[in-house]
Amino acid sequence: MKHTELRDILHRIDHKGYPAYKDTRGRYEFPEFTLSIDHVQGDPFASPSKVSVLLSGKRAGFPEDLWKETCRRIALQDYLLRQFGRRIEKVSFKAKGSGKSGLMSVSRPGQEVLSRSACEINKDSGDILLRMEVGFPANGRTVNSRELEKILFEFLPECVKGALFYKALPAKEIADWVNLASDQQYIREQLKELGLTAFVADNAILPRESGVSGKPLGQAVPFHSPKSLEVTMELPFKGTIKGMGIKKGITLIVGGGYHGKSTLLKALEAGVYNHIPGDGREYVITDDTAVKLRAEDGRSIQKVDISMFIHNLPNGKDTKAFITEDASGSTSQAANVVEAMEAGAGVFLIDEDTSATNFMIRDELMQRVVHRDAEPIVPFIDRVEELYRNFGISTILVAGSSGSYFHKADCILQMDKYEPVEITEFAKEQAKQFPLPSTSIAEHGQVNFTRKVLRDKSFLDDRVKIKTMGRDSISVNREIIDVRYVEQLVDSEQLSALGYLLKYAYTNLVDGKKTMQQVVDMLCEQLEKGGMANICGGSYLPCNFAMVRRQEIFACMNRYRKLKV
Repeated sequence: MKHTELRDILHRIDHKGYPAYKDTRGRYEFPEFTLSIDHVQGDPFASPSKVSVLLSGKRAGFPEDLWKETCRRIALQDYLLRQFGRRIEKVSFKAKGSGKSGLMSVSRPGQEVLSRSACEINKDSGDILLRMEVGFPANGRTVNSRELEKILFEFLPECVKGALFYKALPAKEIADWVNLASDQQYIREQLKELGLTAFVADNAILPRESGVSGKPLGQAVPFHSPKSLEVTMELPFKGTIKGMGIKKGITLIVGGGYHGKSTLLKALEAGVYNHIPGDGREYVITDDTAVKLRAEDGRSIQKVDISMFIHNLPNGKDTKAFITEDASGSTSQAANVVEAMEAGAGVFLIDEDTSATNFMIRDELMQRVVHRDAEPIVPFIDRVEELYRNFGISTILVAGSSGSYFHKADCILQMDKYEPVEITEFAKEQAKQFPLPSTSIAEHGQVNFTRKVLRDKSFLDDRVKIKTMGRDSISVNREIIDVRYVEQLVDSEQLSALGYLLKYAYTNLVDGKKTMQQVVDMLCEQLEKGGMANICGGSYLPCNFAMVRRQEIFACMNRYRKLKV
């Protein structure tokens, strides 16, 4: 329909009951874009209406080299979304009324560059589709379509004109934004070529403003690589870059309190994502399968083979298919390690501060007092070399109190006032004076990843309700999935996506015959083919999804307390 027909509808329904807004659903051709009213809220106090704007690639005018490659297309989507968001914020609530009347909102990305349903560019045509929310105005519960007319015919076209046309935007800024993504992708590929788990560029700013802000800390000490670990790369756009390369194997990060150990680890765990220009961590790149591990008291565990770390429990509980609704620190961390292996992690990131002490280490005195035969836990220190040797999984570990890992580490870094110093040779020499107690731990061999996911009747009802509570938890039919300690989830929109992925898995894939790995593999295939649109189906795609890695899909499924395998 033509945009004039939408105006006619708005005039016709003015001052009617709020449900009359349902008549506006449909697609309308404006002079420079197509407007779709995909879902109309039922009440001015309900969740806002869902609206999308489609702009042809030819009309938008962005050069093909900015969006043809996947990493560049995601970066351009991110840039346009931020531009549109800045403009929409200035006109939100300028249209007046009751409840959410006049609200205009889109996703508000943080420091990471994520593929989002809010803005998508067609990889073949360059067409731009932007999804947003609009609070349709009302007086009480009566249609105020004159105010909606302002939104759709004045505010929205101006925002589209200023944010989604190449000619309206600074070409160099766009190029720099997109070229950065190419450079980041190049470093990721070089990690594999050079046998590295991570790269931290010289002059990177790692500290953040605060625990609740992802922005860089002003006047922070820039990062500089020790000469012994320095790596030089020639990036496609930035050119020569130098920084610290962390090799595969076992890397130990030590140092005094508040000297930057955990800050470096936090940067590495966020390095699985690309970051925006000016973040300070643009060139901190980590193997994109890396998983941050920690203890997680109280979580549920369903038939996970933790026998590599825990066996011969006094209650006779089977640790090859361990089940509990209330895990301890050690059993939760053991399960987290094995589940990360199941999810295909190539690097473990561990901070001593958030780990279960008895899972990580047992000192000589404790081993003398409590004999190994009376201890069901094989600590991580006795498996860390085997994990790398037999499974190819590297470990980057922060330690501040125990020196036992000096004996196991291939590389030891000391953080000294936020400056890294390699002390491998010195630390190894000192460690000779404190030998580890002799042990004879047999290699464990293969881990069992064959657990099959059973059906869940909760998903037989078509009206499955999914809600997210920030970055803490997902509610599926009022069943809370606690993901607070899945620390590489950086955006609430990732939780929204996980809720729908879980629903799709149980509705379409889980049959009691497929293993957890097979179910997640099929989910990832669907995402690869058509993004979240393949998962949601239906007449419209919600505007609040951000892409997640397979590792977080595993983490979500494993923390669903109704999971049965």
